[in-house]
Amino acid sequence: MPNASAIRSETPDELALRDVIDPEIGVNIVDLGLVYRIERTEERIVVTMTMTSPACPMAGVVIDDVQATLGDATSDALPVDVDLVWEPPWAPKMMSDAAREQMGWPIA
Repeated sequence: MPNASAIRSETPDELALRDVIDPEIGVNIVDLGLVYRIERTEERIVVTMTMTSPACPMAGVVIDDVQATLGDATSDALPVDVDLVWEPPWAPKMMSDAAREQMGWPIA
């Protein structure tokens, strides 16, 4: 049975964020399960996300990439805010089957 994320349609913002690659892991942040929510209003885009670890040395790079990618993907030039959260903590079970396969891990 396919998981829910495999059968729902992705928003344009989610599709754009697939271009943001975690530089340490080499997998996009959507498939890694790092993006928890994307809220778009008339004034801004807010991405609520996490990192694989609170000590992630590349967090600044990933956040900059998220802001640049969504900023470039929107014709309305909305500011992009990234809300970095630690609850719920990231765990490997949050990865998509595609990410698990890319990393050579068994598919759940």
